[in-house]
Amino acid sequence: MFALLIAIIYLSFISLGLPDSLLGSAWPVMRVDFDAPLSFAGIISMIICLGTIVSSLMSDRLTKKLGTGLVTAISVAMTAAALFLFSIATQFWQLALFAIPYGLGAGGVDASLNNYVALHLKARHMSWLHCMWGVGAAISPYIMSYALTGGTGWHQGYFIVALIQICLSAMLFISLPLWKKCAKTVTVSEEKAPPLKFKQIFKIKGAAACFICFFAYCALENTAMLWASSYMISHNAITAEDAAKFASLFFIGITAGRGINGFLTLKFSGKILIRTGQTLILVGVVLIIIPSVQALTIAGFIVIGLGCAPVYPCIIHMTPSLFGEDKSQAMIGVQMASAYVGSCLAPPLYGLIANHVSPQILPFYLLTFLALMLIMHEIVVEKTKKEKTQNETV
Repeated sequence: MFALLIAIIYLSFISLGLPDSLLGSAWPVMRVDFDAPLSFAGIISMIICLGTIVSSLMSDRLTKKLGTGLVTAISVAMTAAALFLFSIATQFWQLALFAIPYGLGAGGVDASLNNYVALHLKARHMSWLHCMWGVGAAISPYIMSYALTGGTGWHQGYFIVALIQICLSAMLFISLPLWKKCAKTVTVSEEKAPPLKFKQIFKIKGAAACFICFFAYCALENTAMLWASSYMISHNAITAEDAAKFASLFFIGITAGRGINGFLTLKFSGKILIRTGQTLILVGVVLIIIPSVQALTIAGFIVIGLGCAPVYPCIIHMTPSLFGEDKSQAMIGVQMASAYVGSCLAPPLYGLIANHVSPQILPFYLLTFLALMLIMHEIVVEKTKKEKTQNETV
């Protein structure tokens, strides 16, 4: 029975990744239909991101009231509905409107599932589940490509993914009894504990440093992911086609790295894996600084991807043990919101800096976030260690 629930959770993570790369792969065609400039994709992306931040911050309240299974099922249903509405949209303002439930649904799934996995599954599952997100994100461009080359257009691409999400949502509603049966037994006081207010969350020892760490990590990851192609064109003087092909290796590195990291969690602690990942990111950044050597630049982005792989899943899985199981949903909700803020703000900020200074500033921009992430992670480790020692003494 528990194995069946794990399979459903794995499918949910694939589903979570499916919509994430649809807009980017379809927008060059969509914008022609909507007579919209290239930059308008950023508006849709920002609305989706704001929705995910709101639902992440609400996840503690919603999960304690409805339960993880129901929150996940409703959130996937909202995402499915939004994708279907995208598939029939005829005006740009409709996309902007439908992006609201799209973002709210995605954030609800992300925060609730991550907390459930952190509480009830081993560390290896967290890494493999985030690897499944990468699989979903890698599959959707092929679905959109099939729709575009088949002559049916981007509408069908969104419709196909919407159908997949609808089927998964139905599966999640049917499986609701499994979530309760398989969940770890909690005390009555934990069940009835009121949701934490934001003021209470930020007063938790190490919480603020943890949120800044998440912000810095996602700022680094998404900046590298978005601007790798542009950097290669500027740094290595290669064609846009080759740059796009090589930049995808960063995404492959992070996805494969999370698959490998699942096995490494059997032998090493989350703290060691996070520090190893940070070291690999540093090595990768140094490689891409070396001028005009294309092979080193490509290798550098792959190594950065491999280094990024353990950081996100390991920090999330450590949250219940670092901050307490009763606080984990509230903590993970704000962690997700912090991650989305980093993803939303850092890449366009680099774009502004690159326009006014030089695209060559990318490695130093990444180093800034790496240093911030490293410092904040060590503060979290130190503060939570002191808190545990004090509690044990009492």
